[in-house]
Amino acid sequence: MDPAATSTETIRDDSEPRSLWGWWPSWRPTSEAILKSTEAKILARIQNDVWARFVMLPNQERIWTLTLTNKSAPKPTQQAPSKTPLVMVHGFGAGVGLWVRNLDPLSLSRPLHAFDLLGFGRSSRPAFPADAAQAEEEFVSSIEQWRQSLGLEEMILLGHSLGGYLATSYAIRYPSRVKHLVLVEPWGFPDRTQSQAAEAQGSRRLWVKALVGVLGFFNPLAVIRAAGPWGPGLVSRFRQDFKRKFEDMFDDDTMTQYIYHCNAQTPSGEVGYWAMMESLAWAKRPMLQRVDQLPASLPVTMLYGDRSWISSASGHQAARIRGKAYTHVVLINDASHHVNNDQPTAFNKMVEGICDSVD
Repeated sequence: MDPAATSTETIRDDSEPRSLWGWWPSWRPTSEAILKSTEAKILARIQNDVWARFVMLPNQERIWTLTLTNKSAPKPTQQAPSKTPLVMVHGFGAGVGLWVRNLDPLSLSRPLHAFDLLGFGRSSRPAFPADAAQAEEEFVSSIEQWRQSLGLEEMILLGHSLGGYLATSYAIRYPSRVKHLVLVEPWGFPDRTQSQAAEAQGSRRLWVKALVGVLGFFNPLAVIRAAGPWGPGLVSRFRQDFKRKFEDMFDDDTMTQYIYHCNAQTPSGEVGYWAMMESLAWAKRPMLQRVDQLPASLPVTMLYGDRSWISSASGHQAARIRGKAYTHVVLINDASHHVNNDQPTAFNKMVEGICDSVD
């Protein structure tokens, strides 16, 4: 079905109610239906054509997917074929709704796809293996199966945080499918020793260092589930930054409620993440040990916020490892880990320029 057939004002949702968590305790105020309605309020802000649906994988798992197009853009022809689509992969504990400031601007000139990673948001939540390499492989294989299901030949692949780690792993395994790799605040690149050396350069604030140390083996998402009816209030209280980031779009707790409902259900991708991590800030299989496996012909751009807990030193080290291969590291001023929401105009302009350089 042509995504452009969807009207600008409405979102076609081809999903069906699922009962997987019908047994969920009533004292925990969440459900797939509530997550769906909360997300719908966010997606209602999108102006371009958007097709929202589940993409079925061969093993019957489902990936919740948005496809955006600009209905006023010229239709592809033999002389002017469709531009390479942009695919956006969110980070840990997130979902497609957190791209809401970026979806419209970045889909004006090319198709855009955003999806909930397997185990997160509205996607299927299978049991992940406890082995780090196997968990990573399950994530990456699901992305490739998703690509095959959509029939995408090539893409500009953009990943944020955990999504950046998985996007890099995907590009190593399936390099012919990626025309430009965009890593936004990628998690899991340095090993612990390298990370601590970067801290010594003053790239992280002292309170962030202390927090990472204290929470290294602590799962805050388990707390919001254990809190039962107090869970939404905890997220609203401790993630007020998200409310501020979107206060011009929503005058209530829509975004913090979305985060709560994304993470208050059965943990799945979260379990896969914990299998891959050494502690909160570090991966068991650091990606800097593998970036040399990216083909030299694949351009890579790495975007960092200047106020983030993730150091851009990893990006510069990746550039040194790749030698003459194109690896561009950009620091965005006055931005924390969520660069795309802290400085959406600068972020969108940067990503648009990268996409235009592809075709």
